[in-house]
Amino acid sequence: MRSTRQGSVAPSGGNNVTMQQIMENMCALQEEVAAARVNQEHFQVDLAASQANNEELRKTNEEFRRGLQQAGERAVEERALPIPPRARFISFSQEIMDVVLPATSMGLKVTFTGVKDPEAHLTAFHTQMMLTGGSDVVYCKLFMSTLEGATLEWFVSLLDEHITTFDQFATLFRKQYLINRAPPPISYDVFDIKQYQGESLKEFLNRFRSKW
Repeated sequence: MRSTRQGSVAPSGGNNVTMQQIMENMCALQEEVAAARVNQEHFQVDLAASQANNEELRKTNEEFRRGLQQAGERAVEERALPIPPRARFISFSQEIMDVVLPATSMGLKVTFTGVKDPEAHLTAFHTQMMLTGGSDVVYCKLFMSTLEGATLEWFVSLLDEHITTFDQFATLFRKQYLINRAPPPISYDVFDIKQYQGESLKEFLNRFRSKW
C-alpha cells in the first residue's frame, strides 16, 4: 500500500511542473506577440509616411514635367512667330501716317540698298513719280518703299515722327549716303580754253563753266 501512494505522488508533482512551464511559455509567447504587434504598428506608420513621401515626390515631378512641357511649347511658339523690329514706321509724322495711299499708286521699279549714288536714286524716283504724280505724303511713303536692307533699317532707326516733308526726307537721305555720290566729271578740254580777243571776262567765264 505504501508503494502505491508513493508512486501516485510523482506524477502529480510532474504535472505541476509542466503546467508552470506551460504558463511561462504562454507568457513569453504573449510578450513576443505584443512586441510583434508593436513592430507591425511601427512598420505601418513608416509605410504610410513613405507612401506620403512618394505621393508628394510624384506630384512634384508631375508639376516639373508640366512646367518643362509648357516652357518648350512657348519656345516653339516664339520661334514660329517672327517679331518685326517695329510695329509700324513711326519715323513719319502722325499727319503722314494718317493718310492712306490711293489704290492707283503704282509699284515703283527702283530700289536702293545703300551702295548706289543717292542722287541717281532720287533722279530715278522722281522720273517714275512724274508718271503718277501725287502729294507730298505720297512721295514720302512711296520713297520709303524703295529702301531695302540696311537702308530700310536706317530709316526705321530715325527718331519717332521725325520726317514731316519729302524735302526733309530727301535731305536726310542725301546726307546719310553722301559717301556714295559719284565724283563730278573732269573735262580735260578746260585746259585748252583761252579767252578770245575782244571777249569780255564774263563771256569767257560763262564759256568756261559750260565745259563742266
